[in-house]
Amino acid sequence: MGRFATPGIGVGLGALGALLYLSVLIGSPGALILAYLAQLPLFAAGLWLGLGASIAAGAGALVLVATAAGVSTAAVFAALYVVPIVLLTRQALLARHGPDGAVEWYPAGLLTAWLTVLGLAAMGTAIALLGGPSGIEALLGQMLAPAIDRLAEAGGSSREALTRLVALVTPGTIAASWMAMTASNAVLAQGVLARFGRAWRPSPDLAALTLPHWLSGLLAAAALSVFAGAARFFGVNVLIVLSVPFCLAGLAVLHTAARRLPRPQIPLVGFYVLAGLFGWPLLLAAVVGALDAPLGLRRRFSPARRIGGRLDD
Repeated sequence: MGRFATPGIGVGLGALGALLYLSVLIGSPGALILAYLAQLPLFAAGLWLGLGASIAAGAGALVLVATAAGVSTAAVFAALYVVPIVLLTRQALLARHGPDGAVEWYPAGLLTAWLTVLGLAAMGTAIALLGGPSGIEALLGQMLAPAIDRLAEAGGSSREALTRLVALVTPGTIAASWMAMTASNAVLAQGVLARFGRAWRPSPDLAALTLPHWLSGLLAAAALSVFAGAARFFGVNVLIVLSVPFCLAGLAVLHTAARRLPRPQIPLVGFYVLAGLFGWPLLLAAVVGALDAPLGLRRRFSPARRIGGRLDD
């Protein structure tokens, strides 16, 4: 590949991502799906051609977004798309040689931890910029007044109580949604590149995903703070953000358990279909992920090992 080919391809993929992001300006409902995939080309640039291509893609996308939609929109794009993608790509491409000389790539569990830190930072920044719980409640009360009024009438609840409830979960829900979008686009980009033999690194094994212990400690602290009065707002939102990494840990347990079966694809496909249709299986996966470390679920469900031609259970 020529000297300028890598940055050129990176800029091209970045421009594609920017166009997908700007598609919401069309106003069509279908444009939301395109905007959801705006991170995909940016991830593909780095996971295919390296960190330099990732930076080139981010720079090209920023120039296009700033030109088409202004500096303020470009700043949001940089904070939610370019900077996180470059950081996550850099970490994903890290590797070292193990004691046996084999290449050890940056583990998926630590990548998930980085994504969680970014999600928590985004949540905290949003809370600060919006003036804390009271500011968020006032803003939502103005923006969602018609919808909240209809819900209050239908449910027999007071408008103030419903507004307070929505404000309570909004920062964490937005951050968790962004994290899910980012993880989905990264996995999709890596999967497509691996399918065509263009991935910089091998795809991580989901069943081997192990979260750092500090995430379990943060989960316990957030759960306790829900009952601590003034800290309740932050505890609830941190729990919502942590549902994403622990959902991935729960899926790791599921994949591990499925490998004990003759045809593991069948239960996995069934689970993901149910998750796509109803959503609640993902909450169940998050609970399983939270119980994985203290109960050793992964170890209990690991496939039996063959020793001397026999199964060692």
